[in-house]
Parts: sequence; C-alpha cells; structure tokens
Amino acid sequence: MLKNYIKIAWRNLYKNKVFSLIHVLGLTMGITVCLMIFLYIANEFSVDSFHKQEKNIYRVMRGYDIAKPRVPYLSGPYGPALLNDYPQDIKMAVRVRPQNNLVSFGEKAFNEQKVYATDAGFFKLFSFPLLKGDPATALENPNSVVLNETTAKKYFGSIESAMGKVIRVDKALQLKVTGIAKDAPSNSHLDFDIVLPIANYVKDDGFNTWINNGLFVYILLNPNSSKTALESRFPQFMDKYMGKDMQRFGSKFDLKLTSLKDVYFEPTSAFDSVKHGDKTVVFIFISIAVLIMLIACINFMNLATIRAVERSKEVGMRKVMGALRNHLIIQFIGESFLLAIISCAFSVCILLMLMPWYNQLLGYKLSIAWNESPIYLFLIGVILVVGFLAGSYPAFFLSAFSPIQALKGKLKLGKGGTMLRQSLVVLQFSISVLLIIGTIVIMNQMRYIKSKSLGYDKEQTVIVNIDNGDIYQHRRQFKDELQNSGLVASVSLMSGQPGGFFDTHTFTAEGQHDVFRSRTEFADFEYVKTLGLKIIAGRDFSAQFATDTTNAVLLNRTAAKELGYTPQQALGKWIKNNGRDDKPRTIVGVVEDFNFLSLKENMDALVISPSEDRRVVAIKLKPGNIPGALAFIKETYAKAAPVYPFEYKFLDQQFNTTYRNDIRQQTMLSIFSGLAIFIACLGLFGLASFTAAKRTKEIGVRKVLGSSVTNILLLLSKDMLKPVLLATIIAMPIGYYCMNKWLQNFAYRTTLHWWIFGLAAILTFLIALFTISFKSLKAALTNPVKSLRSE
Repeated sequence: MLKNYIKIAWRNLYKNKVFSLIHVLGLTMGITVCLMIFLYIANEFSVDSFHKQEKNIYRVMRGYDIAKPRVPYLSGPYGPALLNDYPQDIKMAVRVRPQNNLVSFGEKAFNEQKVYATDAGFFKLFSFPLLKGDPATALENPNSVVLNETTAKKYFGSIESAMGKVIRVDKALQLKVTGIAKDAPSNSHLDFDIVLPIANYVKDDGFNTWINNGLFVYILLNPNSSKTALESRFPQFMDKYMGKDMQRFGSKFDLKLTSLKDVYFEPTSAFDSVKHGDKTVVFIFISIAVLIMLIACINFMNLATIRAVERSKEVGMRKVMGALRNHLIIQFIGESFLLAIISCAFSVCILLMLMPWYNQLLGYKLSIAWNESPIYLFLIGVILVVGFLAGSYPAFFLSAFSPIQALKGKLKLGKGGTMLRQSLVVLQFSISVLLIIGTIVIMNQMRYIKSKSLGYDKEQTVIVNIDNGDIYQHRRQFKDELQNSGLVASVSLMSGQPGGFFDTHTFTAEGQHDVFRSRTEFADFEYVKTLGLKIIAGRDFSAQFATDTTNAVLLNRTAAKELGYTPQQALGKWIKNNGRDDKPRTIVGVVEDFNFLSLKENMDALVISPSEDRRVVAIKLKPGNIPGALAFIKETYAKAAPVYPFEYKFLDQQFNTTYRNDIRQQTMLSIFSGLAIFIACLGLFGLASFTAAKRTKEIGVRKVLGSSVTNILLLLSKDMLKPVLLATIIAMPIGYYCMNKWLQNFAYRTTLHWWIFGLAAILTFLIALFTISFKSLKAALTNPVKSLRSE
C-alpha cells in the first residue's frame, strides 16, 4: 500500500512539474540556509564541550573596577598559590601564557603567533588529543615542545619525522619535539600551534611579580568542591598576596571563577586573546533561520492551496471511485513528505559544495560530524515540519472537496482561501522587508564607522610590532635610521596603536580625593606628530625641555574633563601613575579627543606619558613613493632583527581587524536576506501564474473590448502588490525597533534615516513587480482569440 502511495505521489509531482520545481527550489534554498545556520550554531554552543573534565574546569577572572567587566589576565604566582592555599578544593592549576616567538631550525625561521607557554599538566587538564607522544609526560621536561599537526608538517613534512627533532625558540631556547597534537578544533576557545613549558620563563624579570598580569590560570576543582564556597574565600587570598599592592594603587582587586563552558561567551573579548563568540549574534541567526524556514513553508502551503482547484476533478473522481478522506489526506501529506525529502537531499549536496566558501566567510573551519546524530535529527525535524505541518492544511483542504461540485468544475477557493493566501504573502514579505532593513542599516553603520573622522591621521602610516628581543634592543637605532631617510616623515615608538590595546592604570591627581582611573599610552616625543593629533592647550613633548622625559605628561580632553578641568585649567597640574612613577608629573599639554578605542566604546580618558613601554613602531610615510619606503623599512628592519621575518600592516587596515566580526555578520545577513527575498518571490511567481491562468477568459474579453497591454498589466499586478504594500507597512516599525536595539552596541552610530525604510520599500516593490511581471506580461500579450477559443 505504501508503495502505491509513493507511486501516486511521484506521478502527481511529475504531472505538475512547474509547481513541483518551485516547491523544491524554495524548500531547498530554505533548508540549505537553515542547515548552514544550524551548523554554525551547533559549533558555537559546543565550544569546549569535547574536554572530558569540562564540568570541573574553571578560568580565574580578575576584577579591578566594578564599572567594567572582569579580565582573565593574571600574573605568574597565582596558579601555584591557588593550588597551595586550597589543596582540598583545587586538584590542578595550569597557567597558559599566549605569546609569539621566533622558531628556527637549520636555515628556516618562522615568526609564530600562536604559541602557548603552559604548565606541564596542560594536556592532562584539557582533552586535546596527541597523535604522537604521551599527554602525561610530553611537557614535563623544560626542554620539550609539542607541535600541532599542521605546524609539524610545515616544519618537517610529516608528523612521524617531526618527533625527536630539535627546534630553537628566540635563538636561545633549544627544545625537543616530544609530542604532536591534533589541530585544535574550531569549537575550542584555545587555539595553538606550539605548546612549550612555562618553566622556561619563571625566572624572567617580572614573571613572579603579582601586579604584572599576562597569562591565564585554569583550575580543576575536585568533584565535591563548591565553586561558590571557594569564591567566598578569595577576598582573604587577595588580601594575603595583593594587600600591599591594592593599598599602594588605591584599587580593590577580586577573583571569580568562570566555568569552561561559559568562557567562550564571556563579554571580555576586548581584553582577551582567545576565541570568543557573541550570544546576541547567535540568537540573531537563529531568528533568521526560523524566519527563512517560515517563508519556505508559507510558499509550500500557498502553492499547494492554489493547486486545489486544478486538482479538484481528480479529488472528485477518486471520491466517486470510493476513496476515503483519510486516504486522500495520507496521499497529499505523502506528496509533501516526498518533496521535503527531495529538498533535503538537494540541500545536503549544495551545502557540501558551499562548505569551503562558508568556512572562509566564518573565518574558521566548520567540521560536519556526519557520524553524529544532531545533523540527522535536524534533517528529520525539517522533513516532519515541512511534510506534516506545511502539508497538512492543503491536505485537509483538498480532501474536504464535494465530489459533485468538483466534477462540475464549479469549485472555488472562496474568500477564506483568498484571505489566507494573502495573509501568508503579507507574512512572507514582512519577513523579507525586515531582513532588507537590517541589511541596509548594518551596511550604513559600517560605512559610517569607516568614513568617520577618528581624530588622528591614519593614512600612509605603517605599523611594525616590537615583538622580539632583537628589534626591542635596537629600537632606537631602527627609529633613527628611518627618521633620517628622505622617505619617512616621522617615527614614533609607543605602547599601543589606535584601535589596539590600552591598559587602565590608577593615578593620584592634584585636587582629587579619589583614585583616578585612565587608559594609558606610553610613547616618545614624536607621538603627537606621527598620528597628527591636535594640541588644544599647552604644548607637545619637546627635547628642548630636558625634564619632559621624567616630569611631563599629556592628557586628552576627556581626561581633563573627568579631573574637573577645562583643557587650559589642566595645564600645570600634577598627576602621578601609581604603578609607574616615583614622583608626580606635570600636565604640559592637552590633545583633542581621538578615537583610540573601537567605536563600540565611549570616549575614555587617556594619559600619554614618555615612560618606557615600547610595543609598536608607527611610521608616517612621505607621499609619492610608498613601495620604495616599504622596501627601505624592510631593509632597515633586517639590520636590526636579521633573523626575524619583516611583518607590517597599515594603520588604516585596523578597521578591518577591529570590526571583522561585524563585517562578516553584514555579509552573512546580506546573503540570507537575498535568499529570503528569492524564496518569497518564488511563491509570488506561483501565485501570479495561478492568477493569470484563472483570468485567461477575462483578459481575452477585456482585450477584445479595447483594453491595452498596460491596463491589463496594471489590473493583474495591483491585486498582487496589495499584500506586499501591507507587509512593508507592518515590517517598518518592527525593523526600526530591532535595528535601534542593534545600534546600541556602538557608542558612535548612524541615525535611522527615513530613506533607509523608503529604500527597503522601493526595493521590495521593484523585486515583487519584476517577479509578477513575467506572468502578467505574458498573459497580457496573449492573443485574445486563442484565449477565448481555449475557454
């Protein structure tokens, strides 16, 4: 019996090839988008779930300001101290210090950016599998190193030949390869190429200083230990080890624990070098998947319903021949299931073809786990939803036809059917208009940010990181040689470039009872000149004043304001960095505010000091010979750091780095919006085909009576465009509300101009009109004699 139902369903689908094709195409597009979003969401919510001890692993977070989120950076002594003071609660403590190093062997050298210096228990705490070596002992010897699979192949051709080889780190540290780790999966917040023992750095200057923060601490709690109870004892821990420092800096530091499964979605990515996600973005894409699937299901119901009249005689004949209603329902739902299965099969094929592009769009590689159940459960769920829910209304509607009325050909869908179809079209296009509005707003915001004056000159400025010992030791010679060339306008050594990282320090300031917290920049005398900042009060640092190096400081306008001064009033006042300076510095100048942070953050106070802390070289090039200038910089760098590869970027490229995720979201939303419109238009095309076919005789009569092609085209189009107009009216306030909420993520944002909604409406109307015109124009151009004869 099932075989007969399948045969009948297949024959009916083949008989109505055009409608079946529209059905399958719309469903395939909808399922493909949902499948892509499903894989993305599954990857996001499964981050770090592969670690066997996930439930008991926590990352230690440090609080330093109640108004700001906690940060994960701690200093070297924290891990051993926590393990020593709480042995009954903490089973293991592992420090992880992200760093970059020069790795060399033979004549080859690589500047590796993803190096972790960790405690020996790293591979015992985390479940990163080793393809070669023993996780328990791979890092026990300080002279050992573990490479990931990709790095091992890059260095030595294969993982087998890599084992036992010796590499040199930063020209001094010789390490033997004792393990090969499988590449960290995309659903890991930790991502490394090389792991080496942190024991090699514990004797470095500042490593064991409690106030110097630069690494993460992960702890493994004993099964019976309570996170809350342990956190309640942390204040005593901080008083014991950090009491004097807290008193000295006038700050109150605290510790909290974040479970491993929550690290990925921590709101601290600005302070964190590990991979982070955004739950808001995840929920946005879940909503998009639901909306697009809804559009596809609406198409299905609409197209199946409008075919009801065409199939009414078939239903009537089968009823006369003895078919029961439940048999008809099973047949029609069976057709829906068959279409859904075909669409799912096509979707999987399309997805496999699109995966390389999709991975590139996401910025990381998604792994499709075909051997796991979630993806199959998702596909089965889609088939059930589409096959039963979307197919049930047409099935019950068709099976309820009166056989007498059906065989006489007098069956009509009635006002209820028309109202339902139009309501579904309204819902479809409301979703489409909403997505178009979202796309336009995001594109407009990104364009606004990119074109906004940031208060500094970012053009023709090259950034070179001071990320190795050689360039650090020869930084002044490097700067002087560039400065003396005719290709470079100015050079500045600084602690952070605009758009980069700026630490927060505490200050004691003249006339202030409370501790003053401000972002800090440690830069040389050419900082203002190189970035093109504007002095609004006082003067810049100057070599003419011998005491500027130790006694002078600059503020931005916001820092002066937060201290309670106008720019002019701030001059001559003193301010002392509690962690850096032995004595106060005099404010000699105030610069106009410039956006040294992301535009998602409000303008913050900034103190610019000539104290030593050089991490970046900013090189302002003279116009006219950029390639020649870059070649000269490379040559000069090779003299200062001959073994290290020369790496640089332009300051104006920082936009793409800072807003990488926002740009990806914009691209993905644009693509998904386009697909949503396409699916909605497929349904509109089907409705237009149905309308034109049913009004063939009317069109013929009107043409005989003198109606023009234009009049007939307007006649057929206006009824189809009414629900589109209503959809636009409904979607606009919803779009305004949603995008206004999204824009709250940016401290500097564009306004929701009226033209955005006007453009969305015009685009929707043009697309809908273009879709309808195919069938309407064909019907209007048909010879009326042929139309009337066929009737």
